[in-house]
Amino acid sequence: MAKLGFIGTGNMGGALAKAASKVHSNELFLTNRHAEKAIRLAAELGGRVCSNAEAAGCDYIILGVKPRGMGELLRSLREILEQRKRRRESFVIVSMATGTSIKQVQNWAGDIYPVIRIMPNTPVAIGEGTILYACSEQVTEEQKRGFLEAMAESGLFVPLHESLIDAGSAVSGCGPAFVCMFLEAMADGAVACGLSREDALRLSAQTMAGTAKYLLETGKHPGEVKDGVCSPGGTTIQGVRRLEEGGVRADIMDAVIAAYEKNSSI
Repeated sequence: MAKLGFIGTGNMGGALAKAASKVHSNELFLTNRHAEKAIRLAAELGGRVCSNAEAAGCDYIILGVKPRGMGELLRSLREILEQRKRRRESFVIVSMATGTSIKQVQNWAGDIYPVIRIMPNTPVAIGEGTILYACSEQVTEEQKRGFLEAMAESGLFVPLHESLIDAGSAVSGCGPAFVCMFLEAMADGAVACGLSREDALRLSAQTMAGTAKYLLETGKHPGEVKDGVCSPGGTTIQGVRRLEEGGVRADIMDAVIAAYEKNSSI
């Protein structure tokens, strides 16, 4: 049974805890700066409310705190981690702090401990997330496999070299906001054409979800699918022409690049 200690049960930490609760071999320990959040989540998931020190005694210590609070938190856990090291206990620190490298986490923790750096996105809340991850050299294959099995209900795990985490996060981490903007704009257009808001949103969301799933399952290039929808002299190619006139492709590329540049500067 994997013991998972969640220090920080906000939006992302809470979503990951919910996914982990679906794997029956997991035991959840939950703590949060605002205790009522951890209490509510523990009641919902069947986990245990605990202290930071107790969470730091788990197999996987999952840190869901903001980057600005990571240093202070890890320094407060140094003695516990050092004691565990002396007892030769196996544990892994899991960080999801934006712009915070594995080396920084190890420095704050006070030793070269095993660290898995992850970057999840919002859809982990429904088990459809994309979770980028990179492991320090100290993480064993058994520890990595154990973590992936424990968090299997979160979504798709994608291994990346740590130097590419910021670039990947600009797509998967920031992407839900970009996708929602595009989806909302499609729905607005449909409302302007006479559809109800409810129908417009449902059609737009299902169209985007279905198209994405189609691409993933067939392996087709999006350009191929786009070309297949654009009949000669048809309606779709006219819509594509207008999007190209508006520079939508360049704008989306620029949005990803801007997010990457911000990630890299943190």
